[in-house]
Amino acid sequence: MTSNRPASLDASALNAHYADGSLSPSEVAEDVIARVEAREPELNALYLFDAAQVRADAAASTERWRSGTQLGAFDGVPATVKENIARAGQPKPAGTAIPNPPIAAQNAPTTDRLLESGAVIVGTTTMPDWGMLSSGVSSLHGITRGALNPAHTSGGSSAGAGTAAAAGYGPFHIGTDIGGSIRLPGSWQGLTALKPSEGLIPLDVPYTGRAAGPLTRSAADAIRLMSIVAQPDPRDYLTRAYQPMKWSTEPLAPAGLRIALQLDAGSGLPVEPETRAAIERAAALFEAAGSTVVPLDPFVPATVLDGLVNFWRSRSFADFEVLSESDRATVLPFIAAWCEAGAGFSAAQTVRNRGMADEMARLTRAATQPFDLVLSPVTPVAAFAAEDPMPITDPLQTMGHISFTVPYNMSGQPAVSVGAGVQADGRTIGLQIAGRIGTDDHLMRVALWFEGARGADAEVDWARVA
Repeated sequence: MTSNRPASLDASALNAHYADGSLSPSEVAEDVIARVEAREPELNALYLFDAAQVRADAAASTERWRSGTQLGAFDGVPATVKENIARAGQPKPAGTAIPNPPIAAQNAPTTDRLLESGAVIVGTTTMPDWGMLSSGVSSLHGITRGALNPAHTSGGSSAGAGTAAAAGYGPFHIGTDIGGSIRLPGSWQGLTALKPSEGLIPLDVPYTGRAAGPLTRSAADAIRLMSIVAQPDPRDYLTRAYQPMKWSTEPLAPAGLRIALQLDAGSGLPVEPETRAAIERAAALFEAAGSTVVPLDPFVPATVLDGLVNFWRSRSFADFEVLSESDRATVLPFIAAWCEAGAGFSAAQTVRNRGMADEMARLTRAATQPFDLVLSPVTPVAAFAAEDPMPITDPLQTMGHISFTVPYNMSGQPAVSVGAGVQADGRTIGLQIAGRIGTDDHLMRVALWFEGARGADAEVDWARVA
């Protein structure tokens, strides 16, 4: 169920209201501001929030609708962007309390596309230090909490983005993902969260495995958001050309598709029984709809995952090492210990560890090539305590909760988290659906089909969250 409160309406409903004059962007913005002011003291999802600017931008959109000069169907729709997505003139501290963070000289491509569409940017959402945690724990922001239950993690590193989406700070929210940072908040907050094909959403700071993508309450809104931000931009020098995609909100049943079901990643944490059962129920729905579902064995060994994580440690240590002693002291202790472990690798081992990204890509493409889609858990475990930086609280252990997500970052394939179950204790379980690179529009239509097939007991009652 969804709420009729303006802040909780999806982008299509807002468009209809704006078009017939029954609601204005200013009225919707006021409700979003009220929601933010009511929930932020506890949730802590926003790093930058300027209510006066939100009102001014919404008023400009209201006037455009009044005069028939709206910039597009989603002019006036509230949106947020993650802290590491540049907004001109705004700081980018990357979740750390290090003094004097850099100020963005210009907008990121995603920010530009949102503004060009007329979207009202409500604020910048929080992230943990350097984006290297799967939670909302930050030396700068404190703790960002889950909107469904503030005792639970928001997920990360797109922590505030996930919480803003689940809390109903408007329909559109953009995060980034290098190992699961969009899909993990999606799984732990009952959202639909897409890590798109490599480069489909251009980045101003591209990097192997890094992607930007939507976190929304529904697949339909994720599709609408993709229609805005999935456009080429020359600033992303690693991007590739894609054929134009049809961002249709018509569900696509998976009849006739050959689908793999992976329940064991071959590394990391074991899959919890309730999570496994939810993914098996989801696979049965695909089979009942006419798909051929076959099991898929693990294809990424633990040595490959460990090597990649150890390269990330070395990369972060390179940033940590150049800080002054006083600045180092501001970094979250867990992150400091985590990246300091990367200092001991030789140059040769660091190169070998970097090579694990390519090896993971090769293994993932080879294993999944025979299939139209791959189903799996997003993560082996349900949401943990908001105060914990990771499901595994020892910084010297590997990231054992990203074994299902990170392969698709390295391979460049699209992968979406869709809610597949709600445990008796209220914690949500995400189904990951991965596809072939460049098939994001079809993948999201299948996700939309699944949302309609999964049953009410597998989805969040958003009216109660509102």
